[in-house]
Amino acid sequence: MAAKRVVTGHADGRSVFVDDAEIEDITFSLMPGLVFRLLWDTPEHPTVPNSGPVDTDAAYFPAPGGVRVAQVVFPGADSGGGVPPDDIESGAAEVEAKLPGLLAVMETDDPGMHTSDTVDVGIVMSGEVWLELDDGAERHLTAGDVVIQNGTRHRWQNRSSEPCEMTFVLVGADRA
Repeated sequence: MAAKRVVTGHADGRSVFVDDAEIEDITFSLMPGLVFRLLWDTPEHPTVPNSGPVDTDAAYFPAPGGVRVAQVVFPGADSGGGVPPDDIESGAAEVEAKLPGLLAVMETDDPGMHTSDTVDVGIVMSGEVWLELDDGAERHLTAGDVVIQNGTRHRWQNRSSEPCEMTFVLVGADRA
């Protein structure tokens, strides 16, 4: 299922629609059922008007001051997600090619746990998900819930049988 993105801008001093497009799903053989949709990104210091487009070659996590908007679908626990393919190296190369830098923040010795230099606003659009922090503390989130991640070490787990769809706004930050 693709998402629709509508972008406004300016022409001749008026507000106009500059883009109205279906955004393709990004999927991976390494992680069946996991879906990313890159909706928007801006450089370090965005200006308006900014009519895009999304730079699909850019690093997944934005530089300080930059913004990335994405949707992620976490597959249900019984979907077979997380079962690696026979060739883990080619699966990792596929992820790096499609979402550069994503795997670099993932911990190999603690699957799913990761930390990025971003402030993230995560909105649960449908389904449910568990957010776990590095000390084992957890919160159960359902549709309509919002979480603000301040560069913390965490992992997402969908323990239900249904997919969970979230929208994320990631703002690149300097780590103090």
